Amino acid sequence: MASINSMSIGEALVNYMRENGLEQSVLDVQIEEVWPRVMGETVKKLTRSIEVREGVLYVHVNSAALKTQLFENRFELIRKLNDAVGAPALRDCRILG
Repeated sequence: MASINSMSIGEALVNYMRENGLEQSVLDVQIEEVWPRVMGETVKKLTRSIEVREGVLYVHVNSAALKTQLFENRFELIRKLNDAVGAPALRDCRILG
C-alpha cells in the first residue's frame, strides 16, 4: 500500500536536483542540445559555439549579419529555447562575433 508521502521517481529526482542546486545545470545542457533543432541548419552552420552559464546563453557566430539578426530577436530566441526545454532556463542572451 502506498503511503501519502510517496512520489514518483521523476518527482524525487526533480526534488533532489532542486535541493542540490543541479536543476539549472541540467537546463543549461538541454539548451545546448536543442539549439540546432530550434535554430535550423543555416544558423547551426554559422554558429561557432554556444555555451550556457547560469541562465545566460553565449552564442559565438561567424557572420555579422547573423549576429545582428540574433541580437535584434534575442527575446524571441530566449522564448523559443525556453519553450523547447519546457522551463524558464534562459534569462539573457549574449551574441558574440
